[in-house]
Amino acid sequence: MSTLPMPADTLFQKVTRAARSAGRHVIEKVLWLYYALEAPGTPAWAKSTIIGALAYFVLPVDAVPDFIPGAGYADDAGVLAAAVAVVALHIDAGVRRKAQQKMADLGLD
Repeated sequence: MSTLPMPADTLFQKVTRAARSAGRHVIEKVLWLYYALEAPGTPAWAKSTIIGALAYFVLPVDAVPDFIPGAGYADDAGVLAAAVAVVALHIDAGVRRKAQQKMADLGLD
């Protein structure tokens, strides 16, 4: 069961739509964070950080609108990178493996 305050499908739809514009490194971080959020051993403080970063990625209100070519996902990338740095201990090999599999399932590998 997802602990996201939105359906996981919403996140994966955004990932699929954003893949070309945002780039692989952004999508990979989104998936790392998603699967770290789902991991039972991830503490509440880390889940809060992850939820904030994923919400920033999914929600249309942004510091830099996503539709701006070349710059639209720069702020998202920064937020996601910061979240990954904060919760890095909870992004283990299992999380990375699930993210890689999801990228392959979505045709983004």
